[in-house]
Amino acid sequence: MNIDTLVLMRRVRDRIDRDYAQPLDVEALARGVHMSAGHLSREFKTAYGESPYSYLMTRRIERAMALLRRGDMSVTDVCFAVGCSSLGTFSTRFSELVGMSPSAYRQQSSTTTSSLPSCVTKHVTRPVRNREARGAATVLT
Repeated sequence: MNIDTLVLMRRVRDRIDRDYAQPLDVEALARGVHMSAGHLSREFKTAYGESPYSYLMTRRIERAMALLRRGDMSVTDVCFAVGCSSLGTFSTRFSELVGMSPSAYRQQSSTTTSSLPSCVTKHVTRPVRNREARGAATVLT
């Protein structure tokens, strides 16, 4: 992968990080860097090890975790606040990354992380992506 392509992939990743709560899809991201959706997906996966959609959903789940820890929003409100349009998809992806449902996470986190500083809480509760889980399993065995 050449430097110009890496710069474009960084631009896409930065846009996802910045606009995660907006309606984003691979086609819109690809238009922003003048690529086809398929080419963007391949290049992004080569650069970052996961698809743009997977990266976007991880960002949304990370933000949802922070909102759920606050405890002042319903799961449905959190779902829509982070840019998800389907409560079912949100709950499924949340459960895959976090290991429990959003409502169970909200209940557990209210007691588990209340005494930790927010910077530590963010690090400790960070969702594990599939590629990271495979690497961790390799190290542990």
